[in-house]
Amino acid sequence: MRFAPTMLAAVLAAALAAQAQTPSPAPAATTLSPQAIDAATQLRERALADDTAWQVVESLTTEVGPRMAGSEADARAVAWAQAKFKALGFDRVWTEPVTFPKWERRGESGEVLGPHSQRLLLTALGGSPGGTVEGEVVRFPDLDALKAAPAGSLAGRIAFVDYRMHKFQDGHDYRNGGGIRHAGPSAAIRAGASAFLMRSAGTDSHRMPHTGVTEFDAGLAPIPSAALSAPDADQLARLLALDAGTRVRVVLDCGWNGEAHSANVIGEITGSKRPKEVVLIGGHLDSWDPGTGAIDDAAGIGITMAAAKLIADMPRHPARTIRVVAFANEERGLYGGKEYARRHADEVAQHAIAAESDFGAGRIYGFDAHVSDAAKPAIQRIASVLAPLGIEYMAGKGDPESDIGPSTENGVAWAWLGHDGTDYFDLHHTADDTLDKIDPKALAQNVAAYAVFTYLAASADGDFGSAPKAAAPAAK
Repeated sequence: MRFAPTMLAAVLAAALAAQAQTPSPAPAATTLSPQAIDAATQLRERALADDTAWQVVESLTTEVGPRMAGSEADARAVAWAQAKFKALGFDRVWTEPVTFPKWERRGESGEVLGPHSQRLLLTALGGSPGGTVEGEVVRFPDLDALKAAPAGSLAGRIAFVDYRMHKFQDGHDYRNGGGIRHAGPSAAIRAGASAFLMRSAGTDSHRMPHTGVTEFDAGLAPIPSAALSAPDADQLARLLALDAGTRVRVVLDCGWNGEAHSANVIGEITGSKRPKEVVLIGGHLDSWDPGTGAIDDAAGIGITMAAAKLIADMPRHPARTIRVVAFANEERGLYGGKEYARRHADEVAQHAIAAESDFGAGRIYGFDAHVSDAAKPAIQRIASVLAPLGIEYMAGKGDPESDIGPSTENGVAWAWLGHDGTDYFDLHHTADDTLDKIDPKALAQNVAAYAVFTYLAASADGDFGSAPKAAAPAAK
């Protein structure tokens, strides 16, 4: 039977309308077998008695020590990570190059001038230029107060932001302390200041300044920028209360020195059934230079290497491949994480889910995941196996940690295993970030949590919702 053109059009239109009204079938729920749950439960108990993570952290912080991105020690850390992955029995180990501008710290000092002359303990902020500046100090209680200073009002003076960070389990006040470190220097420049000082972004009372990266807005001429230890910030505030004309000298020998090359170091445990699908975990390999980078982030490297090794030692590997990434240069701008996301942008769907350990080695207290609706029952099952570790399922509370952020922006599903960060900012980016600050039992609990999550995610039937995000429409 032949249709007239108008009749054919009507038939097609009716068929399309019917199709549009027919709902698409819901994706099948992601599931976990009873056998996988049993295996994960046994894995959890083995992990609590295992000291692999401690051995890894001890090795990295002792044999390499501080690992400033682009330094000679950073290159040794890359070689160390390759050797450690191989020694732990990973099936495949490789590197992916990462390039970035090189910043160096060579020396720094500060002092109060005049009748109350005395030394100030400070540290240059990463990205600061070098230079010697003398001038009167003007104190501001927070970043907003500095931003409100009229243009030119600080000409020839040194801006000092005296915001005191507070302790929280999730460390959320870092958005204020870290925000001052990032935006304070540019605000000071706009007000005409010749240098910038801040109370360290930290929660301790020790005489150790906290370093960290800063940046300068485009079009502004950078000024020497540094952080004072908490007691020195207190001292300077008292001196300013005595004499509003208190003068300080800041001497920084630091700055940019060409281009540096490092690498993301990657180890894999091959999946038994779907080896091209990946569960990604990791931490960052670099650290700041005052301490040995134990909590930030040798702990993350040790936790994730050890979790994967424990899974590799099981009688049968899970279905998916487990990929551990030791990311390069997180500290000065997520260079390793951004490069990984760029290099693997066309493999988003192959990354089942990702999680990173980059908030110290305090006990994990919370678990959350950003996944498809079909995967939420599996996430709840994972949470039930984590619960005996003292970990609460906290839906909607977590965030992807540092280096996996660029990949999650591309569409990779993610999980959060929240460390207790109450004391994290006592040590963060200071000379006190050393191995002795890590509790071996808390570290083992971290490993148990990551091992359970990773094994079950790699064993699940069904996906977690990773999918490439649609490109934003071009501007007209």
